[in-house]
Amino acid sequence: MKHELQNIISGKSPVGNGDTVQTISHYLRESKSTSETVESSKQIKLEEATFIKEFCQKNNFWIPNIDINTFVSSGAEQKVYLLDTYKVIKLNDSIYYETWLDYFNNLLLNNYFFPDTAYQLIGFYESENVLYAVVEQSFIESDCETELEEVKSFLTSNCFINKKNNDYFHPELGIILEDLHDENVLTYKDSLFFIDTVFISQNNFIKNNTTFVL
Repeated sequence: MKHELQNIISGKSPVGNGDTVQTISHYLRESKSTSETVESSKQIKLEEATFIKEFCQKNNFWIPNIDINTFVSSGAEQKVYLLDTYKVIKLNDSIYYETWLDYFNNLLLNNYFFPDTAYQLIGFYESENVLYAVVEQSFIESDCETELEEVKSFLTSNCFINKKNNDYFHPELGIILEDLHDENVLTYKDSLFFIDTVFISQNNFIKNNTTFVL
């Protein structure tokens, strides 16, 4: 599994709905390889935002407008809008992540572990000088309250260890999975759907120009 995830993160292997994420991740890595080294995560993120905007201009990847009448909810990390009966779109400013690449890695990891709620990156949107990734996801309507013990049992059976509260850790892969409360994991027809995930690598996906080490 570790080797498989390395290939997905580096863009060598596909993952469901991950093509655009891998494309822009590759663009960021290539752009950063020709720039001067910056040290702080804040500087890195500002630099990445510049490259993302450049990519959007070159590839017509801007989302020009968001229909505010379809607004559903918002939290610290993202705003949610109803696209149609089957899909929602989410605007995420990557506030939970040190870099934009870390956020893109989260999308790829989510799509690998939870393909039923895979994210599709469809563009970027800018409002009041804040850059948002715009992702599309299946709309899941729960039919009962999620039992957190069931979430724990499911993740434990998949080698994740409950560290505290609703946070989990995969010791073999060095992956942390955070904030899995009953609003981020929904239940429908006795199945769990992970609709909002925060994957973080304990080793921060040690990066160079060609490989990612888990």
